[in-house]
Amino acid sequence: MTNPRAIISDVAPRDGLQSIGPFVPTATKIALVRAIYDAGIRRMEIGSFVSPKAVPQMADTAEVLRAALAMPGLECTVLVPNRRGFDLAAASGAQRLGLFMSVTESHNKANLNRTREESFADLAAIVRDAKAAGLELRFNLSTVFHCPFEGVVPDGEALDWIERVVALDPAMEVALADTTGNAAPDQVRRIFERAHRSWGLRFAFHGHDTYGMGVANVSAAWAAGVRIFDSAAGGLGGCPFAPGATGNVATEDVAWLFRRMGVETGVDWNRLLAAADLAAQIPGGTPGGRLRGVPSVRQAA
Repeated sequence: MTNPRAIISDVAPRDGLQSIGPFVPTATKIALVRAIYDAGIRRMEIGSFVSPKAVPQMADTAEVLRAALAMPGLECTVLVPNRRGFDLAAASGAQRLGLFMSVTESHNKANLNRTREESFADLAAIVRDAKAAGLELRFNLSTVFHCPFEGVVPDGEALDWIERVVALDPAMEVALADTTGNAAPDQVRRIFERAHRSWGLRFAFHGHDTYGMGVANVSAAWAAGVRIFDSAAGGLGGCPFAPGATGNVATEDVAWLFRRMGVETGVDWNRLLAAADLAAQIPGGTPGGRLRGVPSVRQAA
């Protein structure tokens, strides 16, 4: 009998770096991608094709992506918020394009300067064009569980938007994001169980650790049937348009959770710690996670 397997998608090169003020040199970003790759991670969010005025840290995404595409077996995802970003990303060579919008109106306006309906109409057209071009997509829904402006999101509101997104493409991967890190494990499990019952096992979980519940929420999502998880080496990250939100749940914490549960991830533990250390040392970043500070795990085989 084979062990169950979880897919970890490391988002440190994009979500982990986007909020850092001082520009991180392109060579440092590529070194981070390489270190995470060397740890056995084979899925990564490399950057985003957004306006460099809005997110200056992502201005060199094309260059970082070129280096990442040279790493055998690495699936590279880039985020695109709108039609202009899609046009740039479609020609980039990335294996998967990540679309995104928010479940709540307030966060969508803060993050994308658009209403939800405006974002959805634009992204729905992009989904149609991407399908026609044979491009792989992931649709990321932010603030599924909690919004920094509107508070806890009612289940019905979240599920209504999930249903609308799912209807765009029955085969498209959909990620449900705890953007503020304020989701509760019972809420996470409940939403994913209802989503799986209605629309099948096609969902990923993107969690943050602002309130120290990141790993608990990953465990709850796993129990609900999720098998794809976003995390960031060193616990870097945070949404610049979600006041108070801090880093993504740390990849090393997620990998250790699955290790203790007997779930395969393909991760080389000691190399992952090295990648997490590298991420945590990037100037301007605010690292998180717990495992890097536990001496005994440094000797774990």
